[in-house]
Amino acid sequence: MRPLVVVGDVLLDRDLEGDVERICPDAPVPVVDERHTRSRPGGAGLAAVLAQADDRRPVVLVTSLGRDAASEQVRALLEDRGVRVVSFDRPDPTPEKLRIRAGSQTLLRVDSGGGARPPRRPTPEVGSTIQEAAGILVADYGRGVAAVPEIRDTLTAVAGRRPVVWDPHPHGASPVGGSRLVTPNEREAGLLSDVEGHGLAADVARARALRTRWEANGVAITLGEDGAVLVDASDTPLRIPSSSLGESGGDAPTDPCGAGDRFAATVAGLLTNGYLPTDAVTAAVEVASDFVDGGGVASVDCWAPEVSPRERIVRHDLDPVDLAGEVRAQGGTLVATGGCFDLLHAGHVQMLEVARELGDCLIVCLNSDASIRSRKGPGRPVLGAEDRMAILRGLRCVDAVAVFEEPTPDRLLRSLRPHIWAKGADYTLSDLPEATTVAAWGGETVVLPYLEGRSTTELLKEMYRDA
Repeated sequence: MRPLVVVGDVLLDRDLEGDVERICPDAPVPVVDERHTRSRPGGAGLAAVLAQADDRRPVVLVTSLGRDAASEQVRALLEDRGVRVVSFDRPDPTPEKLRIRAGSQTLLRVDSGGGARPPRRPTPEVGSTIQEAAGILVADYGRGVAAVPEIRDTLTAVAGRRPVVWDPHPHGASPVGGSRLVTPNEREAGLLSDVEGHGLAADVARARALRTRWEANGVAITLGEDGAVLVDASDTPLRIPSSSLGESGGDAPTDPCGAGDRFAATVAGLLTNGYLPTDAVTAAVEVASDFVDGGGVASVDCWAPEVSPRERIVRHDLDPVDLAGEVRAQGGTLVATGGCFDLLHAGHVQMLEVARELGDCLIVCLNSDASIRSRKGPGRPVLGAEDRMAILRGLRCVDAVAVFEEPTPDRLLRSLRPHIWAKGADYTLSDLPEATTVAAWGGETVVLPYLEGRSTTELLKEMYRDA
C-alpha cells in the first residue's frame, strides 16, 4: 500500500508538568514543583504520529534533521511509533519548545534552537518518496522545509494527480497551486489575507480570497470550538459546527495544542482514501474536537520520559572530549575521575558508582601503561591500557574513558573541563594537584568513600604469596 507522506518541519516538544502551591518570595510569580518532564515529536512530527495512529495506511515523514541530540531523540520517537523518517541535512539544531504546565494550564513556553539557516539540498530519496505517495500532508511550521525549491517542484508536479493538503504557517511558504485543500486556522487566515472584520461573512471572504491567491481547490478555515468554514470549487461556503467540544470538561481548562495537526492529519487521510472534501472536513472537525476534549497532546501515546543529558548524548558514540562538550551544551553536570584501575576490584567499582551519581556523565581519565610503569615499576600494569579501557567501558556507571600519558591528567582535564573531579578517599585534597586546575573554571574536587582493604597492590602481594 502506498503511504501517506507528511512533509514539513519537525520540533522537539517537551512538557514540564508540576504543581503550584506557593508564590516565589522574591518575585510575584508561581513556583512550579516539578513532577515529571516528557518529550514528544512536534510540528510535522506530531502530524505524522497522529496520521499513523489513524491506521489507514503507512506514514512516511519527509523532513530536515540536524546532527544534535534533539534530532536523534525526535527520530527515535517517530520510529518507535511506526513512522518512517526520510531526512535531509539541517545545518542548525532541531528547535525545542518547552511548556511549563500546572493544573492543565500552560504557564510559560520557552523556545530554543532552530537557527535561521535554511535546510540543505534534499537527497534524491526525498523526491522519490513524495512522488510515490498516495496522498501528501504539508505541515509547514515556517522553518524552511516547505520552501525548499526541489521539494516545491516535486509537490507541484504531483498536486494534480494526488491529494495534497497544506497546513500553512504565517512565516512559511505559500501552498503550491493545485493543492486539494489548504487548512489555515482563523488567526492564520487573518494574517495571510487582506480581509478585515469578524464573523462568518469575514471568514468566508478570507477563504475565497486565499483560495484564489493560492490556486487551491479548496480552503478550510478552522475556527476552534466553532468548527470550520469550507470554500471549494463550488464557491458555496459550508459552515461545519462542532458538537462535541466541551462535553467532557465543562468549565475545566482544555489544551488546544495540536488540534490543528489533528484536523489536518484527519483530512489528509480521508482525502487520500477517496472521501469528498465536504465529508472529510466534517469528520475532521469532530475528530479534532474530540481530541481537545480528550486532553489534546497529553492524550497522545507518543510521549517519552525525559532522559538525562548523558542518555541523550551517549548514542552519538563521541570521543570523550566531544562528549564532555555535548554534556555541557545540554546543561548537564560532567564528572571526571582518574587512576590506573589495574586489576579492577570492588573498591574501584564502588567509587565509580558514587562518582556517577554526582552528575549526568562520568569520564574516567586512565593512566597509560608508560605512566603506570614510571610510578609503580616495571612489573606494572598487569593489564594493558586496551584491556583496562574495555573493562571500564563495560561498567554501566562509566560513560567514556580517556587515556593520558603524562604523570598527571592535568592536560586532559583542561580539555574535558569537568564540573566535578572525584577521587577515592585514599587521597586528600593536598595530594591532588589537579584540584587547582579544576578550580580554574569553577569546578569542584571531591573525595569519595573507598572500601577498606581493597587495593590492587595488596591483591598482587596475595597472589604472589600464594604462588
